[in-house]
Amino acid sequence: MARHDSPAHRTNVSTLRERPHADVLIVGGGINGIATFRELALQGVDVALVERGDFVSGASSASSHMVHGGVRYLENGELRLVREAVQERNRLLRNAPHYVAPLQTTIPIFKTFAGVLAAPFRLLVTHGRGKPSERGALLIKIGLLMYDTFSRGGGRVPRHRFHGRDRSLRQLPRLNPRIKYTATYYDASMHDPERLALDVLQDGLAAGRERAAGAEATARAANYVSAAGFADGAALLRDKTSGEEFPFTARVIINTSGPWTDETNTLLGRPSHYMGGTKGSHIVLDHPELLDATGGREMFFEHSDGRIVLIYPLKDRVLVGTTDIDADPSEPAICTDAEVEYFFELIPHVFPNIAVDRSHIVYTFSGIRPLPKHDDTAPGFVSRDYRIEHGWLGAVRSLSLVGGKWTTFRALGEHLADETLALLGAPRVVSTRATAIGGGAGFPRDAAARKVWLARHRGAHDPELMSLLLTRYGTLATTVLAALPEQPTPLAHVPGYFVEELAHLAATEQVQHLDDVLLRRTSIAFVGGLTREALTEVAAAVAPALGWSAAEQRREVERAAALLREAHRVGLDGPGLLP
Repeated sequence: MARHDSPAHRTNVSTLRERPHADVLIVGGGINGIATFRELALQGVDVALVERGDFVSGASSASSHMVHGGVRYLENGELRLVREAVQERNRLLRNAPHYVAPLQTTIPIFKTFAGVLAAPFRLLVTHGRGKPSERGALLIKIGLLMYDTFSRGGGRVPRHRFHGRDRSLRQLPRLNPRIKYTATYYDASMHDPERLALDVLQDGLAAGRERAAGAEATARAANYVSAAGFADGAALLRDKTSGEEFPFTARVIINTSGPWTDETNTLLGRPSHYMGGTKGSHIVLDHPELLDATGGREMFFEHSDGRIVLIYPLKDRVLVGTTDIDADPSEPAICTDAEVEYFFELIPHVFPNIAVDRSHIVYTFSGIRPLPKHDDTAPGFVSRDYRIEHGWLGAVRSLSLVGGKWTTFRALGEHLADETLALLGAPRVVSTRATAIGGGAGFPRDAAARKVWLARHRGAHDPELMSLLLTRYGTLATTVLAALPEQPTPLAHVPGYFVEELAHLAATEQVQHLDDVLLRRTSIAFVGGLTREALTEVAAAVAPALGWSAAEQRREVERAAALLREAHRVGLDGPGLLP
């Protein structure tokens, strides 16, 4: 159905249609495409980005909410990737402190020498084709020593610590008493990955406006626009809200479609066979007892077969993940009963006296990692590194991204941008290594600085409201606050959110559907508890900004309810996993 196609609402598409050319066209608006967009925009390149769904609604929406170096990748011999990831973790702690914070992580260990022989054999002889096995204390100690070494020179987190059974149980009394040791180290949490990605996108758009100096913006981005083909030297773009198609030319086309990279290349007329992704699923539990047992730490547990489960306190909920299963990107990624049972079987190995069942589940999500084709390599040992494939679309240069992970998005975007700049014959003029991201600029880093910042910026608004917005948006809270009256209207069925706040997001962040608000502009769906009344209330809040009629509001409510039911297996009648 053609909807929301008024020029006022789809200005982002109009800017592409009315000037259908850029030096660079990026196809794919996940975190890596968005990061590349920001990098190029900051260099003054005329760049456009299109995403066939909502921004960060594909693989990037299914992360474990962590920024980490990947200590277990050391076993694969991916030293370059781990070093880069640790460095990027430290940069994100500096540049995006509003969304990225140190995360204490504890590994319960049940054996001392397990895996010491298997790991190098798998690395040097079978190249990841062997069966995963449990890692013991000695192997974990070696890995964490290497991990600490990579953190030197700008490290932002403490070094790891090992504790014996007695001390471990004093600190975490609900832990399995069969443990021999615990290893505790730090990575980082990313409590709102979708909002972090939107900040990166807005930084790129702002750079394009500033460099245009009154002329047309040199950085443009549109969601719900797909690449539908390639002919006569131009990509054919389709506005998925109106159905309109139009040609768009560029000197370089970058394919950052993640798991769908091969599909996009096929649509553009140059089929490829680069990808071989794996599915990762998560469940979100409303379980105060389990939340308390974690002591505020992520529990990183390895089963006897080498499989891993994360038990992670987040937003007063407990996130449990993740699986690693070969998957077909042409099929919907949904958390299955088998995956849920896998989590339920492993949680008791960490906390044996805490009962968890399907009634505790308030949300599930699943995505396909954009990994390279890996033949018979075990999914858990497929390289998490990335590479860039060069090609041609007629006379147009093309680049295809294979791989990539959330933690390294800035470095990956820098790499892709540098290869693009080389093709354009343009210099790099700005480094982003120390550049704050969005609401991370000027973010107060301790309680005293926070108090000063709140006093300076809250104006006549309630200090608790401003504190909430600072946590939610970083220092960009000031722009949200400017859209709110002195006494904003609270949502009756969605505690902590306000009518004017959601209307502002809808008006300024390219919202097209109700689920864009529920799943990506906010954490409303993630924490669970949604009812039909809540959906109706949120739809009414954003309707004026989006020009929705009463009938369109009802359709959006039904669309969101169906998506929650079918893709996330949650209903509107209370917690619990749907069949």
